Amino acid sequence: MALKYDHRGLIPAIIQDDDSGEVLTLFWMNDEAVRRTGESGQVWRYSREHQKLMLKGETSGNYLNVRRILYDCDEDALVVRVEATGPACHTGERSCFYRELDAS
Repeated sequence: MALKYDHRGLIPAIIQDDDSGEVLTLFWMNDEAVRRTGESGQVWRYSREHQKLMLKGETSGNYLNVRRILYDCDEDALVVRVEATGPACHTGERSCFYRELDAS
């Protein structure tokens, strides 16, 4: 298996609660973030804003403990199934997807 990263060297990673199936957030990962996530059992992401690797929970204490990592049939997207130790969203919400878009 060879993951396919975009032109920036990134791959989208959907972070999902392993027990409930709830989508908690979406992170971008580079090859180093994928490697560190697999090795450490904690979710690492690549911050496009700060242009660096970041361990989720390093400052907040809200770590995402990896249960398994899945990749799609095209090998260009990940689903990381986790056990969350606290809110996944920097706002304090459990999930980053807590607002509904009015499609009308």
